[in-house]
Amino acid sequence: MRTDLIRKTALTAAGLAFTGGAIAAPITAAYAADAKPATQTQSDRKPAGERQLGVRYEAQPNFYYCGPAAARNALSVQGKDISVDAMAKEMGTTEAGTNSINDITPVLNKETGKNDAYRSVEISTPAADDKQTDKLRADIVKTVDDGRAVVANIAGTSTDTDGGIHSFEGGHYISVVGYRDGGNVVKIADSANPNTASYEVTAEHLADWIATRGYATS
Repeated sequence: MRTDLIRKTALTAAGLAFTGGAIAAPITAAYAADAKPATQTQSDRKPAGERQLGVRYEAQPNFYYCGPAAARNALSVQGKDISVDAMAKEMGTTEAGTNSINDITPVLNKETGKNDAYRSVEISTPAADDKQTDKLRADIVKTVDDGRAVVANIAGTSTDTDGGIHSFEGGHYISVVGYRDGGNVVKIADSANPNTASYEVTAEHLADWIATRGYATS
């Protein structure tokens, strides 16, 4: 896989400096009313075309730990509780952020206990085309159906299904922990701010949010 484009994923201090105040909230927060206890790892069985995993949510403790925090939240759906500091060390995270999804995928595999549990997928174009969006949608459905969460590297601004604006011009990492409508709408766990820990976006919006970067998926 080419890494030159994915390597542009460094989360800079300047790019997310505006979130510093928001992230100063308590490190651990309730994910949502429908969150599952840490010991419950099975996902909710929803109607056909819909599934959501139980997340033990934790906000990131600083502006540059979004990569380790996204991985930690993703792994929590498997019942794992891993220190973000330990994962940051493995990922090579610094105040400049985590370089790329390629630094996160090996950690997800290690903690899942399978070398091939996750793989990195790149969306190398400035905007996702239909084929890339369809692949992302299928990857999310498969990964969630396998009982795992997707970790995505995003950049820019997107709008959720309730009209909320989420802007990370310098780059960010999020977890995808569920889907509905056959994968056309996906559930996000976002470590940046516990006040907006959970929201939904369309697969099309997410694909464009990932564009020029990548995601870790089954």
